[in-house]
Amino acid sequence: MENIDIGKKVEKFRKAKGLSSRELAKLAEITPSMLSQIERGLANPSIQTLKVLAKTLNVPTFSFLLEEIVTEDLIVRSNKRKQIIIDNLTYELLSPDFTGNLATAIMKVPSNTSSSENPLEHRGEEVAYILEGKIKLYLDEDEYVLEVGDSVKIPANLKHKWENNFVENAVVLFSVTPPAF
Repeated sequence: MENIDIGKKVEKFRKAKGLSSRELAKLAEITPSMLSQIERGLANPSIQTLKVLAKTLNVPTFSFLLEEIVTEDLIVRSNKRKQIIIDNLTYELLSPDFTGNLATAIMKVPSNTSSSENPLEHRGEEVAYILEGKIKLYLDEDEYVLEVGDSVKIPANLKHKWENNFVENAVVLFSVTPPAF
């Protein structure tokens, strides 16, 4: 709730409708000073006042309560990626964080390394794409060798394991929904 500024939203919707502060205050039957205080964040409107403003501006009441998206927070610079190291595997998070329904990461699998001793399963779907090297993928009882440019979709709860028993390192780009590590 820290990225919610009701006053800025009221002002944005008012300006989009081409209304002055005085015009909106008159239409909403509130004082111009109260509207000014709301827009500047000096006063919190009651739910009833929000309903009246929403009706007057022809927007849903909940639109005042939606969190603002800080677009800068959506960017992940290559030198600022969060890294997770589990045993010999390195995961670089390409998504800003684990919020939302999707996370994307790069998994670096050194030669003679495995993602786990036994195949694991998780509740999310996964799509993976081989960027470098080749890797052995176990899906249930089946084994596949994936090479550069190959991809795979792993359904939720399907046991799987990554293994690099080749000479060169492997790099795998993958997305998982919901985010889980």
